[in-house]
Amino acid sequence: MIGKGNVRRLGVAAAAIAAAALLQALSSASAQEAPKMVVGVPGVPPIFISTIAYVAQEQGLFKKYGGNVELRQFDNGTAAARAVVAGDIDASVSPTAPVISQIANAGVNLEGIYGFPRPDYSIATTDAKRAACKDLAGQQVGVDTPGGARSLALKDMLISGCKMKLEDVQQVALGSNAAAAMISGQLVFGVLHLDDIPDIESRGKTVTIIKSVPETNPDNHNLLLTARKDKVAEKRDAYVRLVAAFIQAARFMADPANADRTVDIIAPITGRDKAIAKGALKRYLEFGLWAINDDGMDAKKLTTFIAEQANAGNIKPGKTPPSAEQITDPSIWRDASALVAAQH
Repeated sequence: MIGKGNVRRLGVAAAAIAAAALLQALSSASAQEAPKMVVGVPGVPPIFISTIAYVAQEQGLFKKYGGNVELRQFDNGTAAARAVVAGDIDASVSPTAPVISQIANAGVNLEGIYGFPRPDYSIATTDAKRAACKDLAGQQVGVDTPGGARSLALKDMLISGCKMKLEDVQQVALGSNAAAAMISGQLVFGVLHLDDIPDIESRGKTVTIIKSVPETNPDNHNLLLTARKDKVAEKRDAYVRLVAAFIQAARFMADPANADRTVDIIAPITGRDKAIAKGALKRYLEFGLWAINDDGMDAKKLTTFIAEQANAGNIKPGKTPPSAEQITDPSIWRDASALVAAQH
C-alpha cells in the first residue's frame, strides 16, 4: 500500500519528469526550426513599455530560447490586437481594456499570456493655470486613438477622478505623439506616460498632472501580451519561447549592472535623450511597469477590472463579461519561467 506522503512524492516526481521532457523539447529546437512569430508592439516611435521586446531582440534572447521572432510597430496596441484577431500577426502588446471588450462584445478568441499590470497614464497640461478638472471641459485632449489605451484611460480618469464623461472633452488621435503635440504647442492637454513628462519639461515646458490612473483607479490593468487561443494551441512551444525571452528581458532591464546597456538600446528607438531614458528606466522599474517575478495577470485584480469595464459601459448590454480565467492562459508563463530557470 502506498501512503499519502509517497503519493505526493510520486506526483511531484511525475511533474518534474514532465517538465524536464518539455524543457528538453523546447531547448532542442533551433531558431531556424521554430515557426516564425510576428509580434506587434505599440507606438511609432515605440512607447517605453514596448522596449522590453527590443531589449529581448537586441540581447539575442529570442534566439537564446529557440525563438524566431519579428517585431512589427503599430500606431497603438488596439490596432495591433485587431491584427492578431485577423491572423496577420501572432501576438501583440495590447491594452487590457479593449481586449476585454473585444472578447465580450465580439466573441473574439483572444487570451493574455503575459501581463503588464500597472498603467502609468495621467491627464496632464502645459498650462499650470488650467490644471483642474473643470478646465478640461470642451477642450482637446491628446490620446492614441478613440477606444485605444490612452482613450480608455482618459475615460476612466474623467469618470473616477473628475466626475465627468468622455463626451465632455474632445479627443485628438495622435498615436504615441501626444507629448510632441504638447511640446509644439498644438495641444495644452494630453494623456501621457511617465517618460513623456521629463521629455516635455526638457524642452522648456512645465507639466502639471491633473489626474492619474494610479490615483483614480489602482485596480486598473495595463496591457497583455495577447494571442488567439487557436494559434496558441497550434504553436504553443513558440509562444513559450517568446514569453521566456520577455521574462529574461525584464530581469535584464531590472539589473542595475545592465542600466547603461539597456539605455543604449531603448534611447534611440524611443527617441529619448539618454539621460531622460535612464531616468525613465529607473522610475519605471520602481513603479513596476514590467512584471519580473510573476506573470503580471493576477486573477483577483483582473476580475475587479473586468467588472469595472462592465460598469463603465465598455461591455455592451446583454453581453456577458468574461472571467479572468477565460481571458488568460497562465500555463504559458509557467512553462516559460521553467525554461528560463533551466538555462541559468
